[in-house]
Amino acid sequence: MKEMLIGLISGAVSGTGMGGGTVLILLLSTIVNVDQHIAQATNLIFFIPTSISAIITNWKQKLVNKNIAIIISISGVIGAIIGAIASNKMEVNYLKKFFGIFLAIIAIFEIYSYFKQYIIKSKRENNNIKINNKK
Repeated sequence: MKEMLIGLISGAVSGTGMGGGTVLILLLSTIVNVDQHIAQATNLIFFIPTSISAIITNWKQKLVNKNIAIIISISGVIGAIIGAIASNKMEVNYLKKFFGIFLAIIAIFEIYSYFKQYIIKSKRENNNIKINNKK
């Protein structure tokens, strides 16, 4: 039952394009107590059907830039091979630490992006108020 709930949550996050695999690895390793290597390998299998469904949905809505998608896909396959080889040779403790650092970097970036957008929006609103008051 826990696994189904984890799959639903990860799938929903994947569908939004925010990295459901990251959530999947985190939930599998913390809630289900799956070894980090197994959680990451499971994520790779999880990624195939969820990616295909997201690709089809976004393709139909004409949201895919084919040229960029091809370049990123080829580079991603090469990076995935390198990453899989590297992670298989790593001890679980190091892998967990790297994964934690990765999550922290993503969190910091997301918080920074949010505040950057908030500041830009506030400046626009302030400029609109000033312009409207001058009229």
